[in-house]
Amino acid sequence: MSLAAEEVTQQPRSRRWLALAILMLPVLLVTVDNTVLGFALPKIAEALHPSASQQLWMIDAYSLVLAGLLISMGSLGDRKGHRKLLLIGSLGFTLVSVMTAYSSTATQLVAGRACMGIFGAMLMPSTLALIRSVFDDREERRLAVAIWATTLTVGSALGPLVGGILLEFFNWGSIFLLAVPVLVPLLILGPWLLPESEPDASGPMDVISIVLSMVALSALVYSIKHVASEGPDAWALATLAVATVSGWQFVRRQLRLPTPLMDLSLFRNKTFSGSVTINLMSLAFLIGFVFFATQLLQIVLGMSPLNASLALIPGQLMAIVVGILIVPVAQRVSVNVLIPILLAFTAGAFLLVASLGSSLTVIVVAFALLNIGVGAIATVSNDVILSAAPANKAGAASAISETAYEVGVVLGTTVLGGLVTAYYRGTLHLPDFLTPVQMHLASETLAGAHAISTNLAHDQASEVMGNAIQAFVAGTQLMAWATFSLAVLAIVIARRTLKAQEAASV
Repeated sequence: MSLAAEEVTQQPRSRRWLALAILMLPVLLVTVDNTVLGFALPKIAEALHPSASQQLWMIDAYSLVLAGLLISMGSLGDRKGHRKLLLIGSLGFTLVSVMTAYSSTATQLVAGRACMGIFGAMLMPSTLALIRSVFDDREERRLAVAIWATTLTVGSALGPLVGGILLEFFNWGSIFLLAVPVLVPLLILGPWLLPESEPDASGPMDVISIVLSMVALSALVYSIKHVASEGPDAWALATLAVATVSGWQFVRRQLRLPTPLMDLSLFRNKTFSGSVTINLMSLAFLIGFVFFATQLLQIVLGMSPLNASLALIPGQLMAIVVGILIVPVAQRVSVNVLIPILLAFTAGAFLLVASLGSSLTVIVVAFALLNIGVGAIATVSNDVILSAAPANKAGAASAISETAYEVGVVLGTTVLGGLVTAYYRGTLHLPDFLTPVQMHLASETLAGAHAISTNLAHDQASEVMGNAIQAFVAGTQLMAWATFSLAVLAIVIARRTLKAQEAASV
């Protein structure tokens, strides 16, 4: 046990839980930022006129950079101290968020989101690692990890609600200014409440590994996005090849280095590797659902941002309640039984959308089912991941957990969102009365079709929107069937990798 942890156990219990509350602020903000932008896309499309590719990059630039740096920042925190890294990240995230709020072009917004990802990567591994420093008592730490994991899911689920409320009364830039009131309390109280973790002077960080991990992730996501917007071609294959070679070289390098950036030996534990995989897939399901649900509610069903966000409250409440109530259940039920049951709820959510369409009732019920599964999975899987790692590798283990989370976010928008976009572009039929510019905008995204329809005559607007909605809804149903199949695959993975394991230690 570290000296920092020994000092904390002598502190009052109330101070430890206040420290946890402060730690949850950046967790909540970073996860809210993963989904809040989805609700602002229609307004951003009207103001900045982004292409379909730019819209996807607006969402994914943040998660992509964050995912690429999480492992590096987790290792840096292990070496330099997690509290120091957390405070630096909070300050940088706040300043960049304010600048991004006043972007005047789509390119500026994408660049701002990427910079936010850099500082966001400093926040997430540090929060989970500091929990081990703050809570030395195992029972308290179990509950603290459950709260942390629940906050991950709740933050993602709250994104649409927060976005809907802000967009009802302010412009789209307000969603980025949210960082100021959330992170300023951490900057003020963090130095007083949070202990510094004991530095691990195990060796310097490997810059080549950092570059390889970022190139592999960036090239993979770019390839998928290119296929979604332009179709498969030589450039898509070339970037996919770059991703494959970089990823292979990254793994080889980690296996050779005496002090690797990512400790791949952790994946020899089936429970650890299975939990990481399920964590990634479940978050991809959640983000993919939010990607199309926000557009269905606002554009297809014609709801205001506030009313659309209120429609998702039942699901958000489910995430909060289930994330806490799953704790006693997870102590009694084996993870190879519990997690497949929870994944069945996520599969049921997409089966509803695939078979019954996209009415308001279907979306509300499906989102609630999805959050029952994802909310509980986040609690169980993250505790398993953290418990499987040695104390001096807490930052590395939490970074792997958070990398899986953020890669899941990226894949949710890139793969699932890209599937909807590709189907929309491939099946949309536009009338001849549109100008070439209008045809281009309408064929890029549903938001683009909605934007040009506001300047058309009523009959013309109805025809354009009717065709656009038909293509988009059909695309969401195709994506729902694909995601249902992936959820069934996740159930199989959980049964095979988590078999013969005891109940979780949540």
